[in-house]
Amino acid sequence: MQKKKMIVVQCWDDGVTTDARLTDLLRQLQIPATFNLCPGMYDKRARFGWIHKQTEVWRLGWDEMRSVYNGFTIANHSLTHPNLCDLPVTEARHEIAVARDRLQQFFGQPVMGFVYPFGAFNSTIMTLVKETGHCYARTTQPAEQSFPPANPMAFHPNCHFLSQDFWLQYENSRKWGLFYFWGHSYELISENLWQEFEVKLRRITEDPCSVWGELPQLFSGSDLTAT
Repeated sequence: MQKKKMIVVQCWDDGVTTDARLTDLLRQLQIPATFNLCPGMYDKRARFGWIHKQTEVWRLGWDEMRSVYNGFTIANHSLTHPNLCDLPVTEARHEIAVARDRLQQFFGQPVMGFVYPFGAFNSTIMTLVKETGHCYARTTQPAEQSFPPANPMAFHPNCHFLSQDFWLQYENSRKWGLFYFWGHSYELISENLWQEFEVKLRRITEDPCSVWGELPQLFSGSDLTAT
């Protein structure tokens, strides 16, 4: 009998215009992904957000989101991306709950995942995330850990997609059966980086001992591993 394959999952934060190129690439390669969005941060049309390494970052507009994210999983990244630990409990709950409700209504899919803005969380915030209907919450703390995590509200990824030790973490994750990476598409600031990332995706896809998975299904009781 063949060994079970390692599940590989990925997610992307912030809802920026470069996600359009990323989702086109993922569709071409038939690779799933989750996109973590802040519904209080977008206008009807795309607008300038900030500068990253001398490159303009633009937020997507609502008028293009359905086409950009069609076929992908949506997760909650809070309403306006504050440090939730700095807010009163009622405001933090509002940021979490209202964002989830807006995303579910707009995209017509259940929003089961949450990502902590700035990676900031504590026990109170974790409780709020769970109470508002999320089945997992991602941190930004890279960790080598078994799956399922000890606490799904502190689901640590293995690494960032640009981490120098990406492939080391990938290989080390085989013993747990899950590899989880994350990032922001605006970090792909050159054609070389886009090409390198495509090579990375193809290498994972072509690995006979790995299979791409969907984040919510990890917590649904579905057996994603293939024999």
